[in-house]
Amino acid sequence: MTRDELEHLIRASAAVTDQYEFVIVGSQSILGAIPNPAAVFTMSAEADIYPLAAPDLADMIDGALGEGSSFHETYGYYAQGVGPETAILPEGWLQRVHRVQTAATEGRVGYCLDLTDLFLSKAAAGRDKDRAFCIALLQHGHVLADDALARLAGMPLDDAARRRLRAAITRWAKAAATGPAP
Repeated sequence: MTRDELEHLIRASAAVTDQYEFVIVGSQSILGAIPNPAAVFTMSAEADIYPLAAPDLADMIDGALGEGSSFHETYGYYAQGVGPETAILPEGWLQRVHRVQTAATEGRVGYCLDLTDLFLSKAAAGRDKDRAFCIALLQHGHVLADDALARLAGMPLDDAARRRLRAAITRWAKAAATGPAP
């Protein structure tokens, strides 16, 4: 997905829901901080999105702009309507978002996660694709392991989960330092 495509999804989500502000979580929220990232970060054809003031309207986004919709068939990318519970995020994340508001969004606003918050969210999800994404963030210098570890205390996790996440981040930082950038 490109930044232009994300802006199109923000605009289309606004048209479907009649909302003004949206939160983008998941990998494509990288496009807020880095409009033209390396290809490894833009391989997904979907953006996870929900209306900030009315998350319950995410189903409307999913129905009109989601996978398999005529929108998806027409453009080759799509919006996945999600809820705030989709991403596990550290406290204060909303104060660190990157605002995407352009003529292409018709003035509507997409809030994309700060890269360290995105990293922690992906790390907490713990899927293989999230691990690879996190290591790539470290290898490309978009996230520093020390920053992620410092912010880990604000994650809504129990102590055991926080310890596992700390160990994973430490392993990934070592892998990122010794392996080639994807």
